[in-house]
This record gives sequence, C-alpha cells and structure tokens, in this order.
Amino acid sequence: MPENTAAANTDQIAYWNDAAGRSWAELQDLLDTQIEPIGRPALDGLALESGEAVIDVGCGCGQTTLALGQRVGPSGRAVGADISQPMLEIARRRAAGAPQVSFLEADAQTHAFGSAEFDAVYSRFGVMFFEDPVSAFANLRRALKPGGRLAFVCWRTPAENPIMTLPMQAAGPHLPPPEPMTPGAPGPFAFADPERVETILGAAGYADVAVRPQDMVAGGNTVEGATTLALRVGPLGRMLRENPQAAPAVIEAIRDVFLERARPDGRVFLDSATWVVTARNP
Repeated sequence: MPENTAAANTDQIAYWNDAAGRSWAELQDLLDTQIEPIGRPALDGLALESGEAVIDVGCGCGQTTLALGQRVGPSGRAVGADISQPMLEIARRRAAGAPQVSFLEADAQTHAFGSAEFDAVYSRFGVMFFEDPVSAFANLRRALKPGGRLAFVCWRTPAENPIMTLPMQAAGPHLPPPEPMTPGAPGPFAFADPERVETILGAAGYADVAVRPQDMVAGGNTVEGATTLALRVGPLGRMLRENPQAAPAVIEAIRDVFLERARPDGRVFLDSATWVVTARNP
C-alpha cells in the first residue's frame, strides 16, 4: 500500500489495484487515443515554463506526466502520483530516458509532497475520486508555491457525455438496471456540478477559481478498439462479469452502435463535455 493511505480512499485504492487498474494498464494506448485531446487544453492553460516543477494527480500510465515533463524540460521536474501499482509500472517503463519525470505510488489526498515546492498541479480525470476532496485539494495547495497554479479537466453530467454513456445505453436492454449514482460520490461524475467544484476549491484555500465548459468530439479508435474499451473500462465490465450470459448480446449491441457512428475511415468519435478548472494558490 502506498504511503499515508490507510485512513483515506481505501475503496478507491482497492479498486484501482484490482481489475480496473489492470485493464487501464493493458489498454493504455486505446485510452490515450480517446482522452488525450480532452486533457490538452487544461495542460496548455498551465503555461508551464522550462525549469518549473509540476505534480500530475492521478497520472495513470504516465502519458500526461511525460507531456508535462516535455514542457518543463530537463531542468524541470514532473512528478506523477497515482494509487494504481499496475498503471505505475507502465508509466515508469514509458518514462525511461526522461530523467525529469518520476512517479509516486501515493494518494494525493494525504501524501506529503513538501511545502511550497511546486509551481503547478495538473490532472486529467484524476481528481474526482477523493473521499474528502476539500482535504485533498488543501493538501495539494500546501505543495504549491505562493502564486502556484492548478488546472484540471473533469467530466460534466452523464447526459452530456455519449463518449462515456453510449455503450451502457446500448447494453441496457440486455442487463439488469445499474445501481443509481449518488450525486457527489467519488467517481467519474463527482464534479459534474460546477458550483460544487467552486465551493470545494474555495474551502481548500484557492483563489481565482474558474470553471469553464469544454465541448469536444473525441475518440479516434477503431470500432473494435472502441468496443474493447467499452467492455473493459468502467461499470459495464463489472456488470458483464456478474452477468456473463448477457455477454454475446451486449458485445453485438455495442459493436453495432459504434458501427453506426463510425466515420468513413472506420474510426469512432463521440461528443464529450467537460469542465476545465483553473485556480491559484494565493
């Protein structure tokens, strides 16, 4: 278990070190293809300079940390933090030859990153899983220098995100109803309410909080790649493990809905809706 995590986020630690983490590690290339463009505007908004130090929260398999490392250059420092050992194993292999990039198996809610050591904090879909988000963001703020910047991207509502929900809708007739989501509970859509995001960051001590909508057509995988992702990543995979008899019909339904939406080159793109959130340490 990573350092300082015994009292917080235990469910998430278990989840991301079991089937979910292994699936994300195995499907890293498909996932990067699908979500890299969505996270790029928040990364650009940090306006990182050579020699700066940045934390990447929920770095996963390291694609974002490597991108941050390129921005800060050999004289800078990009530290990726994640609770998933399977994904960090991939990240460390990918970072060979980039000495300014390093990774921590650590819970960003509780890990001691140091006091006023970093110029920026970034995250692509890695901050919605905190058990206590105010404490987590306050902990990250302590690591920022005065005037240090925060930027992250998070999902808006499920209804606005076919890229996330279309496969489940296609599979729905063949599966039991999913458990209803609790608003604000740790998970992909925990920060769908922009007022909640502003309140959390304000309570954590940040200034100049801005929550801006971002709408983007994203994806780019083949029908087979998009189908594989839908079956392995998120709640649908768990539901299929619990209802294996439904797998043939579900697979066919998802493949069909992606075939209907595939472009002439065979790649699948769907609408995504996110918030780009920025703030600073006073």
